[in-house]
Amino acid sequence: MVARADSERFTVAVRAVDGAVVLEVAGELDHDTVRPLRDALDAAVAPGGRVLVDLARLGFCDSTGLNVLLHSRLAAREAGGSLELAGLRGPVARMFHITGADGLFPVHADVADALGEVGGPSR
Repeated sequence: MVARADSERFTVAVRAVDGAVVLEVAGELDHDTVRPLRDALDAAVAPGGRVLVDLARLGFCDSTGLNVLLHSRLAAREAGGSLELAGLRGPVARMFHITGADGLFPVHADVADALGEVGGPSR
């Protein structure tokens, strides 16, 4: 499975890797650009498997983006799966830290760490 949604300011690419669905996001995530991520997350979490969102190339995320991720985290849990984050950096990492949202998700240094991790994610 590989899917991609592009706009001038935001992209999301979806692929299956080692039993997980990986969403690679890049650009600016806000009220005007959130729909492709919301749609991709809705489809990814519904089956109840492991979903990993790679935020390494995300330069900006507002409260709209954060709310979509939080909602999808709950939807994943209700479906018997998980929603994990990788690559929190810069202003996006700061926003997650300030809001306390980084403590609600399993957080990995990067996708390779997440996919190769045996002992569980860091927080």
